[in-house]
Amino acid sequence: MKGSLITILCFAGGCIAGLFISGSGSIHTISLWLLYLLMLQAGLSIGINPQLAKIIKSFSPRLLLLPLATVAGAIALSALAGVILSRWSIAQCMAAGSACGYYSLSSILIRQLTEPTIGPALAAELATVALLANILRELFALVAAPLIVKHIGPEAEIAAAGVTSVDVCFPAIKRWCGDSYIGLAILNGVLIDICTPFFISFFCSL
Repeated sequence: MKGSLITILCFAGGCIAGLFISGSGSIHTISLWLLYLLMLQAGLSIGINPQLAKIIKSFSPRLLLLPLATVAGAIALSALAGVILSRWSIAQCMAAGSACGYYSLSSILIRQLTEPTIGPALAAELATVALLANILRELFALVAAPLIVKHIGPEAEIAAAGVTSVDVCFPAIKRWCGDSYIGLAILNGVLIDICTPFFISFFCSL
């Protein structure tokens, strides 16, 4: 959980710094380039994964059902939250939920895409909601891993981890689900990692 705690501290530090730094064009440009670097890092992490070639060779179309169910469940529950939360539209809530744990990319991308239509204040709030929701999802998958595997099953733990099944939650999945689920966890995380920017962009454009 060390990485997640560091993320929360960085988020808190950014909020405090934002109180003393007024918004400007330079801040917007910096955040945009940070987004590009995050997407580059995601691509590199997928490409250098030593298990990637093994996953491709042992690929079965049936394995796609888990990432498909993971994303579909996240979007469906986010749509339900959009019905309850009147502050944002259903599509905007679906954009936040479709990240499936990818808090760093989703928060920046959502703010960039929604700011022209709903204004900087609401865009920042929605980005914060996306950040916190996806961080909490990751923390839940880490802390509750043994309970999820015991009472629901290994596939449920991989689905709960979402995109983090390939990185932060991978050690927990390996420990509690077993080595036989390593390939499925990596495939799940890689596919959601690739699809997340497209889902967020699509829902933010509605």
